[in-house]
Amino acid sequence: MAKLLLVRHGLTDHNVDRRVAGYTDINLNDEGFRQVEKLKKRLTDEKIDTVYSSDLQRAVDTAIGAVSGRDIEIVTCYELREMNFGEAEEMTFAELNEQYPDLARSVMNVDTGLSFPGGESFAEFVERVRVFLKTLEDFTEDQTILIVSHGATLRVIICELLGINPNHWYQLGIDNASLSIINTYRHRTILNSLNETSYLND
Repeated sequence: MAKLLLVRHGLTDHNVDRRVAGYTDINLNDEGFRQVEKLKKRLTDEKIDTVYSSDLQRAVDTAIGAVSGRDIEIVTCYELREMNFGEAEEMTFAELNEQYPDLARSVMNVDTGLSFPGGESFAEFVERVRVFLKTLEDFTEDQTILIVSHGATLRVIICELLGINPNHWYQLGIDNASLSIINTYRHRTILNSLNETSYLND
């Protein structure tokens, strides 16, 4: 396959307020746009052949900013969306615990059998991510692909590529506007960088 640059979208007000935002289509806040500018500088020396982004605006704006000035088409993909949290969308954990205490317990216990009312089950979410990964199979080792997505989605992508059970997704830290780098080869996959954010402090 190829060299993969995995980027989580920049900061949003929902991130600041610790509100769930799966399919909710919210925008980056001012700090998020500043993060994207710093991300762009970090990627300056990276050769990027293809860009895939979640079709949600916070990811699209991150992708646009990250490669602005380059003649690269951004391919938006529904499969790269965050998990669909259904009726829990836009709730804080306290609100979730008040309205759906059983679901809140499942979330706290990282129960991978959980399913969000009106949304997705964890199993459905993982399968959606796997559908996206199949699109990468025709790329070659000398190509570099930028993938802009969301926290849980990127965690599952990394687990899948490294052959780790996706049930362990929660053990990976993926911060806003972070960069993780994976090199994929025919017979092996190497994680070169996980959750790099040092450039955001410049």
